[in-house]
Order: sequence, then C-alpha cells, then structure tokens
Amino acid sequence: MSSMTINTHPYTLNLSGYLVNPADWNPEVAAMIAQRENVEMTEAHWAVVEILRAYYEEYKIVPMIRTLLKAVGKRMGQEKANLRYLYDLYPCGPVMQALKIAGLPMPCSCD
Repeated sequence: MSSMTINTHPYTLNLSGYLVNPADWNPEVAAMIAQRENVEMTEAHWAVVEILRAYYEEYKIVPMIRTLLKAVGKRMGQEKANLRYLYDLYPCGPVMQALKIAGLPMPCSCD
C-alpha cells in the first residue's frame, strides 16, 4: 500500500497505484494520479474518465474494452471509437490507465 496527500487529506493506493476506496475519488485525485502517470488531462481524457465512471456507477463493474469503445463512439463520435485513439490518450493501456485515473478498481483478471 502507498498513499498520496491532497490538501492534507491522505488517499490510500494499492501497490499498482489504484485508489483502495473508489468513493475517495474526486477530480483533484484524478489530476494527481494522472500527473503520477505522466498523463496531461485534456477534455478528451476527462470524457473517457466520465464514461468509465458512469458505466461503473450503473453496472458496478468496470467495462471491457469493447464496451468502452462502444460508449466512446456514442459519446465522442465513431471516429474515436478505436484502440489507436484510446492509446493516444492513455499510452500505458486505455483501460488500465484510464481506470486508475477514474479512481475505479482494477479488473480481477489483471491482479
């Protein structure tokens, strides 16, 4: 376990850098995790984070890549619903890195 502090509030991270408690997430936390991941958050990055968080809120699981691509296409346009676009945003893995920044749990298959 590790931690990070924002405005004197500590946030606990697991060994992979994911928030231990997804309820601790807020945009400041996301920005700090993104900085640690060397990701400069743009409107497009935030849109993917919002898509992931909305999906998790509704289904209580993180989406598989195909589901994420479908949601990106609906929200951001079909021209962006591809792996190349997501890897441009999140070069260390469009799902794993974006999930980390979104404050969502790492999928069980990636433990």
